[in-house]
Amino acid sequence: MPAYDAQDVALMEAAIAQARAGEAEGEVPVGAVVALEGRIIARAHNQPIALRDPTAHAEILALRAAGAALHSYRLPGAAVYVTLEPCVMCIGAMVIARIARLVFGARDPKAGAAGSIYDIGRDGRLNHRLEVYSGLLEAQCAELLSGFFARRRG
Repeated sequence: MPAYDAQDVALMEAAIAQARAGEAEGEVPVGAVVALEGRIIARAHNQPIALRDPTAHAEILALRAAGAALHSYRLPGAAVYVTLEPCVMCIGAMVIARIARLVFGARDPKAGAAGSIYDIGRDGRLNHRLEVYSGLLEAQCAELLSGFFARRRG
């Protein structure tokens, strides 16, 4: 596990706050922020239910907002902090956006595409690779999801 600094922790805490906002709206609690030079330029949480859009994952919505803020679909130098390991769609969007760094909290053994099932962000066959780091505030991120699903099954 890499050594995370206070800025990394603060950025993941912002992603966790987004996940909690999503949970309050009845969405699966996943949150993401996009940061450039340590400053948050976009934040989002899952909204596929509210938006009736299967692509409305936290990462996709945050990337869209970051692109709008920077007036570009390419986000070189940007970092994404997300509470759950991204799926194939989301990591694919990060590759296309030229995200430099991905930091996620909890692993997703069923759909994770940043090391669990696939490792798309570091696949040397693609035209861009990301630095990928996992496990930052992992327990808090995992608890958001396990608690959410336990209450739904309850």
